[in-house]
Amino acid sequence: MAVLLATSAVLVGPAAALAAPAPAPADAPSAKDLTRYALISNVVLSPDGKHIAALTSGDGAKINITVWKTDALDKPPTIIGSTSMVFKGVSFVKNDRLRVAVMQPLTVRSWKGHVRKTYFTDLEGKSWTTPLTDTAEAKTDEEAIKRARGGNPVFVSALPRDPKNVLMIDQRTGSEGDVNKVNIYTNSVERIDRMAGRYEGFLTDGKGDIRGRIDTGFEDGKAYAVQQIKNPTTGAWEDHFRSYARDRNFTTLEGFSSDPNIAYVSIVKTNGKRGVYVYDITAKQVLEPLFEHKLFDANGVILDNNGELLGVNYDDARGSIYWVDEGIGARFKSARTALGVKMEPLAWTDPDTEVKTRFNVSTDFDISVVDASEDRSVVIIEKSGPKLPPEYYLLDKSGKLTLLGSSRPWIKTAGLGQTRLVQYMARDGLPVPGLLTTPPASFGAGPHPTIILPHGGPWARDHLGWDVSGWVQYFASRGYVVLQPQFRGSQGWGEKLWRAGDKEWGGKMQDDKDDGAKWLIDQKLADPGRIAMFGYSYGGYAALAAAIRPNGLYQCSVSGAGGSLAEMKKATSNSRFLRERQAPSVDGLDAVQNAGDAKIPVFLYHGDRDDNVDIKDSLRFINGLKNAGKPYKWLEIKDMGHGYATMTPEMMETQLVEIDKFFQNECKPGGL
Repeated sequence: MAVLLATSAVLVGPAAALAAPAPAPADAPSAKDLTRYALISNVVLSPDGKHIAALTSGDGAKINITVWKTDALDKPPTIIGSTSMVFKGVSFVKNDRLRVAVMQPLTVRSWKGHVRKTYFTDLEGKSWTTPLTDTAEAKTDEEAIKRARGGNPVFVSALPRDPKNVLMIDQRTGSEGDVNKVNIYTNSVERIDRMAGRYEGFLTDGKGDIRGRIDTGFEDGKAYAVQQIKNPTTGAWEDHFRSYARDRNFTTLEGFSSDPNIAYVSIVKTNGKRGVYVYDITAKQVLEPLFEHKLFDANGVILDNNGELLGVNYDDARGSIYWVDEGIGARFKSARTALGVKMEPLAWTDPDTEVKTRFNVSTDFDISVVDASEDRSVVIIEKSGPKLPPEYYLLDKSGKLTLLGSSRPWIKTAGLGQTRLVQYMARDGLPVPGLLTTPPASFGAGPHPTIILPHGGPWARDHLGWDVSGWVQYFASRGYVVLQPQFRGSQGWGEKLWRAGDKEWGGKMQDDKDDGAKWLIDQKLADPGRIAMFGYSYGGYAALAAAIRPNGLYQCSVSGAGGSLAEMKKATSNSRFLRERQAPSVDGLDAVQNAGDAKIPVFLYHGDRDDNVDIKDSLRFINGLKNAGKPYKWLEIKDMGHGYATMTPEMMETQLVEIDKFFQNECKPGGL
């Protein structure tokens, strides 16, 4: 069998110059449509509700910050641009000041990666300050690399009652862990506490005072994390919850009430689900439940600047909020009706208890509150779904909704696939959730070519929402069925499914993906002779494992930034805490060491600035394929890191186009 030689891709020109795969249906979005920067995203409100800011892009290649006056949306906004910085996030810290997150490629001696920085600016982008910046020359390579990777200060609080200052944790060499008030107008710094880099997980109360933090330690040789809370009467730090790393069941401090003696904590108490509870700080006693869901984790509280409780987040199919505040809850319900959200019951088997039940899930799209003014008179609503790119609306106190903009108005949603939440049974009887996207009706009932698309992590999960990578809808719009299996080892679906992935890399974790493919065949959705696996990060590892295992299900696989089991073991052993918390779960098949056993063509791609999964892992797999005379395709993407935030539109477009070409031309005789 001939070896498919590959070359590295250097992105020096527009991605449109790339050789295109076979023509797609007329209403299918192009790779450029899905990957160019959104017309509008990251929409935020000033505390007084008088201004709106967002990331915007007119040409899809450059991101600006745009600022509107809320009462003059018909007037030209202020546009803040940059020739040297790539804006990645924006938020208000004061009514007239923005916090801007940027990211840029950086090479520091032997290290290649990306650096994150925080800036503050006025609403016209004329005055910029960079807080807590380390300007001293690094003395060693190790110090220079450490500074580049983690030197950005940690933002803790906007201090809503302080007109000039914000709260930040210093990360500079020699002052790591210092808590500072930073004047965002003058850049002056006032240190208010020294924590020597020992603590993390800082949480403030409504006044902006740090009252929660996490410390770590060892007891009888066992690593633990302890939640510390500042006593409301004495001001002394006290230990409250000690959680051992090996148990992986942490009590988390979620927020402080307006009552200084009351906090909110989340705990896994029953049925493998995390709930939020009221906690008496002085008595050190968990009181009544604030919110529990029988099927999903509750994972945070929403408080106003006075500590009044507004709602509780819970992690259902999409990610939702249970509104405690009746006023905003009623307005949210009305907005849902006005924007056409439809719900339907879904039959469900709880993976923890195996109890059969039902819950409501949105059919096409849903809405969420993404920001609100301090008095909640003005709210920003996002409307989005798996086949609806985000749209942003202004909701005023009268209930009037005003469309601010659509993120991708150029996409014809009629040409996209339909996504729904499903479950199938693994071979050992464990219910496995999945997100199933089927092609538009114009492709017929099936069976169709199919892609099994496992998420990264693996301690992560997928949600029922718009896919910012473009992977799902690009292929669904071209006639593919796409299944995103929530295999064992995935978080957010209960403790049993999560812990069932321990030491099952390439084993039962992989069985779950294969069983998803078999289920699709049984459902007459997947053509058994046209199935591939594609994944990124851990999903990339899974794609390599799929090429090695003798399952006969896949015609080819695509691995983006796929790592080796040996390197994952090494990474989780670098700290005592991770050695006890995660390393024991990492064991099984090392795909890199068994590359020569690959039974199908493999396409590997990797960014040369990936400082999370070393590109050497992909190169080692390729060497194994070369030595065994096995077919492969290789793509090295210049200046790309690991996460989505490091990827330009050209990099994302390249991935889609090259994967599509591989599926059509090299996956099997005649294409996938």
